[in-house]
Amino acid sequence: MQFDIQNTDPSTLYKLLTGTIIPRPIGWISTLDENGINNLAPFSYFNMVSSDPPCVMFSTRRDNGTNKDTLNNVLQNGEFVVNLVTMDIVEQMNKTSATVDSTVDEFELAGLTPIDSIVVKPKRVKESLVHFECEKIHHYFIRDADGNETACIIVGQIKTIHIDDSILCENNRIDLDKYKPVARLAGSNYSTLGEIFSITRA
Repeated sequence: MQFDIQNTDPSTLYKLLTGTIIPRPIGWISTLDENGINNLAPFSYFNMVSSDPPCVMFSTRRDNGTNKDTLNNVLQNGEFVVNLVTMDIVEQMNKTSATVDSTVDEFELAGLTPIDSIVVKPKRVKESLVHFECEKIHHYFIRDADGNETACIIVGQIKTIHIDDSILCENNRIDLDKYKPVARLAGSNYSTLGEIFSITRA
């Protein structure tokens, strides 16, 4: 099968892309709005883009020209925290994916514990084993064929990394058996690491 992008409807493209580009790490992004209300939402369009300096990216769609709360908050104050998702908290992560009013604190909604960050103002998820405190350094709007802004990519520079001692090994390596990260697949499907194998780099 071949799919010409211009003649394929967006819902089909979404299924094809999210079903083939897998597994995807989940960036559980916490932000703070101008009234001091916590916001927390998961994004599977997320990854690292650089280690020197350390930077991550995530992208979020715009619904009928309207920004999601996370995007509004980052554009307003330039700060966010990436909390990484493990098996122990995947159900709580799922609760924060619900569409709710901007006045709702998703930490309270999911029964999570907000804790202070060191450099940025948004809170961290205490129950998460890894946090990246980030400052926005770039953002880019993506436009459709009609010129409408349909999504935004945020690039953030990591200012502080928090890693729970329980998953750190000798030489600062991560113990994957204890970490147990969760990745996003398509639809309502998620994945754990499964089989791990090594290949010597050429």
